[in-house]
Amino acid sequence: MPDTTPAPAAVFFDLDDTLLDDHAASSAGLRTLMERLGHPEFSAARHLWDVQTEISFGAYVAGRLTLTEQRRERVRALATQAGHSFVSDEHCDELYAHYLAAHRSAWRAFDDVVPALTSLASAGIRLGVITNGIESLQHDKLGVLGIGGHFPVVVCADTAGAGKPDPRIFHLACHRLGVAPAQSWHVGDQLRADALGAVSAGLRPILIDRRARHTSPPAEVTTITGLPGLLRLIPAGTGLL
Repeated sequence: MPDTTPAPAAVFFDLDDTLLDDHAASSAGLRTLMERLGHPEFSAARHLWDVQTEISFGAYVAGRLTLTEQRRERVRALATQAGHSFVSDEHCDELYAHYLAAHRSAWRAFDDVVPALTSLASAGIRLGVITNGIESLQHDKLGVLGIGGHFPVVVCADTAGAGKPDPRIFHLACHRLGVAPAQSWHVGDQLRADALGAVSAGLRPILIDRRARHTSPPAEVTTITGLPGLLRLIPAGTGLL
């Protein structure tokens, strides 16, 4: 059956691994940490880093850890795997600074981002960003990627008072952009934070699965593998380039 959903008044985007290739950037940072810690095995380090990041950053978004504490937890987990039983707070902070520098140097937008944003804007669809990332860092990313001008509204968890999947951050973004949740779509790569968070807030959830990680999302979640798939969801006659 064809999709009869009307065109959105607004589309909100997650940033990391939706617009910016954060997996590649974090791999660059991770290799820098591994070199400094003498860690020999990337696949083991990558798996641990992803799991620990989900745990520690999730605790930060929930208010159980500070930003610095969650960074130290992640570094210590990797250091322990590399055979270091004790790493001081100061050394954790130094190591994370090296990670962040390498991460920053690898910031790149996915190839489909600029064409998709240009097409959506040409159709008069308003655009925004909703992210659990740190506001200053996320604005830096948008500037480096050269896409900040597409987004009059950027809402970040650390300054919004709530993070995804809490409906409040979605509603705040809709309010700032002047659109109703029911008229809005949200595109993100995380099932719980992005897709299910959008569902609970009344936005249409679009799960972007660039690396085929999600095998059985709920029926109410639309899954795409890249932003061309998003454009194909917009009804004909909307005026897309």
